[in-house]
Amino acid sequence: MQCTQFYPVIMTGDVAGTAAFYRAHFGFAPQFESDWYVHLQSTQNDQVNLAVLHGDHDTIPQDGRGRAGGLLLNFEVEDVDAVYARMKAAGLPMLLGLRDEAFGQRHFITSDPNGVLIDIITPIAPSAEFAAAYGSSPQQGTA
Repeated sequence: MQCTQFYPVIMTGDVAGTAAFYRAHFGFAPQFESDWYVHLQSTQNDQVNLAVLHGDHDTIPQDGRGRAGGLLLNFEVEDVDAVYARMKAAGLPMLLGLRDEAFGQRHFITSDPNGVLIDIITPIAPSAEFAAAYGSSPQQGTA
């Protein structure tokens, strides 16, 4: 299989509200917009896409309908401290405060209006213990 694009689709009962959240706090812009589906693309990087779908839409098989669950979205950014300050000032919930991890991340975790966890990450040098797990050199997005 040769994949031409990959992006998560968040199922929700509030398509407009969820899309507005990602537009306001993550810099996404709609590429397609309807009352049941919105395809969003980053205004900073056209390779970063996200979609929002009404959880009971007819295109979803009956057994799969509902809301997002068990999902963690990772966003790698250049300056996690600046993003943390901006999102905290905006009143987003801080479920895990800003901290450094030995496996090579400085990050924090917030959530969207549906409870989807969002991990905001800036890669940092891993500890010696974890550096060996990366092979020749740590890669962004690996841990």
